[in-house]
Amino acid sequence: MTENALLAIEGLGKRYGGVVAVRDLTAHIRRGELVSFVGPSGCGKTTLLRLLSGFLRPDAGRIVLDGEDITLLPPNQRATAMVFQNYALFPHLTVAENIGYALSIRKRPRAEIARRVEELLALVQLTGLDLRRPAELSGGQQQRVALARALSLQPKVLLLDEPLSNLDANLRVQMRAEITRLQRGLTQTIIFVTHDQEEAMSISDRIMVMAQGRILQAGSPREVYERPTTEFVARFVGVANFLEGVLGGDAGSRPAVLTPLGPLALRARATELAPGARVFVLVRPEAIRLHPPNDGTGGNALPGRVQQAVYTGALIRYTVEVGGIPLTVDCADPSHTPAFRRGDAVTVVLPDDPHLLPAASA
Repeated sequence: MTENALLAIEGLGKRYGGVVAVRDLTAHIRRGELVSFVGPSGCGKTTLLRLLSGFLRPDAGRIVLDGEDITLLPPNQRATAMVFQNYALFPHLTVAENIGYALSIRKRPRAEIARRVEELLALVQLTGLDLRRPAELSGGQQQRVALARALSLQPKVLLLDEPLSNLDANLRVQMRAEITRLQRGLTQTIIFVTHDQEEAMSISDRIMVMAQGRILQAGSPREVYERPTTEFVARFVGVANFLEGVLGGDAGSRPAVLTPLGPLALRARATELAPGARVFVLVRPEAIRLHPPNDGTGGNALPGRVQQAVYTGALIRYTVEVGGIPLTVDCADPSHTPAFRRGDAVTVVLPDDPHLLPAASA
């Protein structure tokens, strides 16, 4: 197990009949870390969570928690706790009874249960709601009760399965902040499963992108977003523009990538890629600048025409045709920047520091 790892997942595999849900998956989670597993539906992330919680047994591999092999232990014998997508609160019990349920079935003294429930109510900011039942609570309050119940036994690892998917957009943002506050305040190790990459980006210390039962890339949100290792990761975590090219063309005295749009000047050539290598140039929408015709500056200024403009409040997302290729461009702060309409001619300025992927990896 790697140094400082609280949880080691080693060669884990799970099959449902002829379908492989998780295959030879290895990951190490550090103590106090919040790690999100993200990926499309069917990638194996929920199966992985159920393997970690003990609700499923793996067909291969092992799970080691704080030095103890827990691979075959049932859920009630491992120091983990799980918050389900639908919260799974007991409708006939009060908030206090829901939070103290696990303590009561373990025959803890009443005074200890009452004290712990009071602490947890304060922690999740629900003091005074102890006598209410789940039906009398908002979705966000129910989520907090589920979190408090999961924390009641002080688990070493908290497992969250799409916990915010039933909330509206504004409440989801609030609960992200709440989970981050709890995680930092308690130094709680959390594994968070979601299909929402923005959600994962906003709360995680590290992100692990999954597809077909495997981890394709693991790293900080910034690493995964700015330096994806495959086209799949680049397209799943955010919006991506890709241009095919050949490394090593010359644009004046600077290195360049030869693309269907012409040579794109680079600030510096990636040393791991040899001249002549086929590459994919990744350009994020927010890295592209739009100017009126003939008004762009820089070596990568190209003529284009707006095909679509979608106003979202915080930004305008344009589709701009450049040399027969549609590019997605995001312009922030629409009220203080020039707005273009469908059919407008524009100058498109591409960055000189795009991320390059070997063509074979995309």
